[in-house]
Amino acid sequence: MLFGKTIVVTGVASGIGARTAELAGQLGADVIGIDVREPSQGITSFIKGDISSVAGVTDIVGQLPRRIDALANVAGLSGSTGIAATLAVNFYGLRALSQAVASRLREGGAIVNVASIAGYGWRANLERAKTLTAIEGFPDVAAVAAEHGLKNEEGYPLSKELLLLWTMQAAHQPLFRDRSIRVNAVSPGPVETPILKQFRAVLGDERVDSDITRVGRAGTSADIAPAILFLCSDGARWVSGANLPVDGGLEASINADVLGF
Repeated sequence: MLFGKTIVVTGVASGIGARTAELAGQLGADVIGIDVREPSQGITSFIKGDISSVAGVTDIVGQLPRRIDALANVAGLSGSTGIAATLAVNFYGLRALSQAVASRLREGGAIVNVASIAGYGWRANLERAKTLTAIEGFPDVAAVAAEHGLKNEEGYPLSKELLLLWTMQAAHQPLFRDRSIRVNAVSPGPVETPILKQFRAVLGDERVDSDITRVGRAGTSADIAPAILFLCSDGARWVSGANLPVDGGLEASINADVLGF
């Protein structure tokens, strides 16, 4: 269901993005990888680019072909570089890239956003999430953070809360819906990737270890990539606005605690 398709994958230099690009190629797709660093593995095509600014997004889009089948938004920061950089890459830049490539996605194409179990609190923080996702375009993120009193330690979970809310909103926005472009998210739990140490520094060992203990082990990139590519494929042609937890049952365990079942 991916053979012959052109799939754009951000964050291909390591971790989940690297494995997603590799697997997509093995399944017959033509892969265009995007990252700020050169990937070590060979892929069909590579664009060195940075989605943390309007100029960076514009430069990337100018190098993409006129027609693609899917965009997998995997690139992300752990939060260790501060809230402005984290929100710029994990949400506002990701959204800007998705909106900019919408006209190049074929009718019935797909956008898949890699969110996180860290975004679980979007419901509890709904009003804040609504306010921040309602900001159009690519704002001055540092000014937004200052205006709303956002703290550096909130950067990563907040970015994923916004991403989950926007995924559901985007599925029904004319830009995507009018051409049957599906917008979905995948939410991993803790995954053994090069930035897991950074997550420990940002979220704390206790939080990360507790999550791992709940499900028996941390995930791997190979656990997450197939779910991303399923949502990119025609097999998910009737799936849109959904968040797929790929976490060994972590969200189900948290739900049981929070909701009391």
